[in-house]
Amino acid sequence: MDFSLHVSDLRKSFTSATGERIDVLRGVSLSAGAGEALAIMGASGAGKSTLLHLLGGLEAPEHGTIEAGKFSIDRAGAATLARFRNQQIGFVFQFHHLLPDLTTAENVSMPLRISGLSGHQAMVAAQQLLSTIGLNRRVSQSLVGHLSGGEQQRVAVCRALITNPAMVLADEPTGNLDAETGDEIARSLVNYSRQNRGLVVIATHNRAVADLCNRTLVLAEGKLRPA
Repeated sequence: MDFSLHVSDLRKSFTSATGERIDVLRGVSLSAGAGEALAIMGASGAGKSTLLHLLGGLEAPEHGTIEAGKFSIDRAGAATLARFRNQQIGFVFQFHHLLPDLTTAENVSMPLRISGLSGHQAMVAAQQLLSTIGLNRRVSQSLVGHLSGGEQQRVAVCRALITNPAMVLADEPTGNLDAETGDEIARSLVNYSRQNRGLVVIATHNRAVADLCNRTLVLAEGKLRPA
């Protein structure tokens, strides 16, 4: 996997309920490559989530460029961008965003189903991946609403990694977990970057999580700087 991310002069603002313009990102630039785990730290409200949403094409920047591999995220149309996200990007969110009416394995298999893999093949791949993180067949057949918070986040990580994405974007993936489970989740993401040559970007408040990564940047006053 030969993948790099190049971001130049990224800007994004929002309008408050009172009509005030809030400049969240004021010229963010960064470069990162395959096999790297990059931590983004910063205070609450600094714009870490916004930055990850832009990198993943979930929101559009007002200015600047985002080159992911040979793909221009900032200039892509909706259908092309959706296909790129499904094939090349894995998302891990703080609050899981799992589908409660589906089983654990069905949640994990969903990205493969969307990409066109048969239901049987997708489920086999999902159950195999779940087994590697200690979630047995009984758990894989359970509704995700019956799982603990730590188990749900492990499922969310599996869903993000099931397509072997070139880039994984994790937004506070350990924020609601105890220290031991959070460390396990963070290490699984960092290990993915090293073993699969994926680029992993983790937005976090947790210094211990950041210390596992190759490099840490701090987002403050709308710009990134070295930690």
